[in-house]
Amino acid sequence: MNRRAYLAAVGTSLSASLAGCTSTLGVFDDSPCSGDDCTIGMTRNEFLPREYEATVGETVVWKNTSGAIHTITALESGIPDDAEYFATGGFEDDATAREQWRENHSGGLDTRETFEHTFEVPGRYEYICIPHVNADMVGTIIVSE
Repeated sequence: MNRRAYLAAVGTSLSASLAGCTSTLGVFDDSPCSGDDCTIGMTRNEFLPREYEATVGETVVWKNTSGAIHTITALESGIPDDAEYFATGGFEDDATAREQWRENHSGGLDTRETFEHTFEVPGRYEYICIPHVNADMVGTIIVSE
């Protein structure tokens, strides 16, 4: 094979291979939720939006818009004192949610599954994705009257 034909073949192969390598963000234009199907989407390592403002009585819907399994796990130290705790899997606290994830991946949200929580107490709510918290997959809901 002559050198030009070889380089053309390699170049074409490389271009075709890279064409499929787009980020999830590019596919969703910074907003993986469309219409009324969800409020907060989840990409491979990120909640979008990372911070969301809600009002008392509002139901927030998270949707796993990636191929990875995620959790939504409130941090007990990061929610108002009189607020209801929330986590995928229905756990009563973040210690149990972490333990159950470590032991048997309990509380995971598969691709296209949703989770919702209604916020009844104003304040700041911090939450994480347990398997991706080390990649900084954290989020905040700020609830106002």
